[in-house]
Amino acid sequence: MRLTLRQLQIFRAVAETGSTVAAADRVALSQSATSVALAELERALDARLFDRIGRRLLLNDRGRALLPAAVALLDDARDIEAAFGGAGRPDLRLAASTTIGNYVLPGLLAGFRAQWPEARLGLRVGNTLEVVNAVTAFEVDLGFIEGPCRADAVTVIPWRQDELVVVAAPTHPLARSAAQGRLPLRRLREVRWLLREPGSGTREAVEQALLPHLDHLPADMTLGSSEAIKYAVAEGLGVSCLSRSVVRDLLDLGRLVVLPTTLPRLSRPFSFVHHEKKRLSEALQAFLAHCIG
Repeated sequence: MRLTLRQLQIFRAVAETGSTVAAADRVALSQSATSVALAELERALDARLFDRIGRRLLLNDRGRALLPAAVALLDDARDIEAAFGGAGRPDLRLAASTTIGNYVLPGLLAGFRAQWPEARLGLRVGNTLEVVNAVTAFEVDLGFIEGPCRADAVTVIPWRQDELVVVAAPTHPLARSAAQGRLPLRRLREVRWLLREPGSGTREAVEQALLPHLDHLPADMTLGSSEAIKYAVAEGLGVSCLSRSVVRDLLDLGRLVVLPTTLPRLSRPFSFVHHEKKRLSEALQAFLAHCIG
């Protein structure tokens, strides 16, 4: 057999970093040794695996076809080491959209660490599109998203429902009008809305929840995080629709109020996502069970 696990490890590192220089740091080799190993792998397979664009190495169609199999073999090897007391150690690479990453996962990670103290846990936080892209590229093992996923080669597992609420500052005209009863939809069509950026799961979920009732939802201001939006709303810059978990602290402090409206109860789904060819290790399965339980 001409292939080695070390070659596949180097291939994976180059695929994820885009260069032999960065990959060399990850696999603890010199840049020249990394380049040689990659060249040997391409000769063994009689196939070019990357397109060379300047100093960047980008997977071509042959490389994209190899990556899932390489990841599966490396994960299997790591599990074998762990099962027989070797150097293998659970290493969970996670990605989450902002609401989940900032407000939901920290407590779950703490609980899982108590059960698996030896596990290495890595979490990156971005918008839903960024999370799905990381899963598709095998940059992470498991993703957590808010809203739908339409990417190819991605398995979506429904998780839980997240309540959405329409909020404003207590001094906002709508907040004062709400003292007289539930706000009609026409009032919501007249206000300034603060929304997340396109590609955000929160933005898509809010549009799906509100557009059937409001007909249009013009973004008076677009901000890159739910944190920024809730504080902008608290300053009286407009109204927004956000996860209750995001605004709970400012609701408790009286800096925000939930507007009573004639809208139906609003929610959006949270989901797990992983590459359809990703084999879930024992540690990943345990983490999923911990999140569900």
